[in-house]
Amino acid sequence: MIEDIALRPPGQNNRKAAHPAWFGVLILPFGIIQGYITVTLAYLYRNAGMSVQEIAGLVGLSLIPNIFRFVWAPLVDLSFTVKKWYSIATLLTAVGVVLLGLIPARSSSIPILSIIIFITFFAVSFEVLAVSSLMAYDTPPEKMGFAGGCFNTGSVGGIGVGGGAATIMYQFLGSQWMVAAIVALVCASCCLGLWFVNEPEANAKVKNIKATMGDLLKDVWSVLKARAGVLGLLLSLLPLGTGAASNLFAAMARDWHASIDAVALATGFWSGIITALGCFFAGLICDLISRQLSYLLFGILQGICAIGMAFCPHTQVFYIIWTLAYAFANGFAYSAFTAFVLEAIGKGAAATKYNIYAGISNIPIYIMVMIDGWANTRWGATGTLVIEAVCAGVGAVAFLAFKTFTSLRKVRVNTAGR
Repeated sequence: MIEDIALRPPGQNNRKAAHPAWFGVLILPFGIIQGYITVTLAYLYRNAGMSVQEIAGLVGLSLIPNIFRFVWAPLVDLSFTVKKWYSIATLLTAVGVVLLGLIPARSSSIPILSIIIFITFFAVSFEVLAVSSLMAYDTPPEKMGFAGGCFNTGSVGGIGVGGGAATIMYQFLGSQWMVAAIVALVCASCCLGLWFVNEPEANAKVKNIKATMGDLLKDVWSVLKARAGVLGLLLSLLPLGTGAASNLFAAMARDWHASIDAVALATGFWSGIITALGCFFAGLICDLISRQLSYLLFGILQGICAIGMAFCPHTQVFYIIWTLAYAFANGFAYSAFTAFVLEAIGKGAAATKYNIYAGISNIPIYIMVMIDGWANTRWGATGTLVIEAVCAGVGAVAFLAFKTFTSLRKVRVNTAGR
């Protein structure tokens, strides 16, 4: 059977458990590369003449490895050590950042940019898996909530570093490759955090691949066929709570006459702080009401923010207000997603099952980024935001309809069986 290392107290190996803050440090490169692509490079590419649709295509490409990372998740358990996987992934991510900084910002560069972006995000997906493994093994049960908070804060904070800070540096340095080199150095330096966490013991590794994969598939199937698992799967696939528009806010900044400083602060530094606050407060709310309902409500809230941004005056002030409001709602959606997935998957093989849901949730994000880019080409920034809000509303209605239908069907089956 699969040994659930998340349930093994770190004290078994007589080593002091890592402080949860180190997991926030280790996950920083994952956020940094996202911020660097969606804020810094998106802004530079747009000013260099690329269309929003072309930029959306590059951003969407970066999401693909995260959709399928559960497929290669077993590699982290079956070969090398978790720390080696983290080091390799992080250093490859740093190299990718440098290469992106060296490629000229023009439409003719899109093919080579696409290759570099895909490989870089494929590498960083292993980093996420490695940090998840280290966190599951090296966190005592009473601190798992704190560890999860540090993990999300680091990821969101990384977006601020890679997006806001990198954009500000570009303004002062005026050199794309110099900014890329600094961002890459920050990513690589996060490897130092490995000194402060414990490597899972050899006996926690998988010994029988065939048996382990068989048990894992049974465990996954038991979750997916349960009603809670099906509803969670549907929520993961619906186009609400995706935060897709935030990937294009920098590219659309010109429509609100926003300066580079405003973009750096509203979609980078301050966006990271506001999103982190949203994560924190949503975590409290999700313990008071239904976690699935929380995600639904927060997804609708995000749609309302999109509508507000679309129809308020297109000025720099309203650009800042609504991008930050959207970021706050995005933080709410992050926490609610984690909450309802953890509730659905249970204990056994939790890391693998979580990554299945997390990977699937990137499908609607990818689709919405593509739709947003397509809508921008045809109807401009206002049309982009309206389309996103409409999709969120349709998703909410679809989920409520399906949940009501399955509830009625369950009642009929139970009544018939009496």
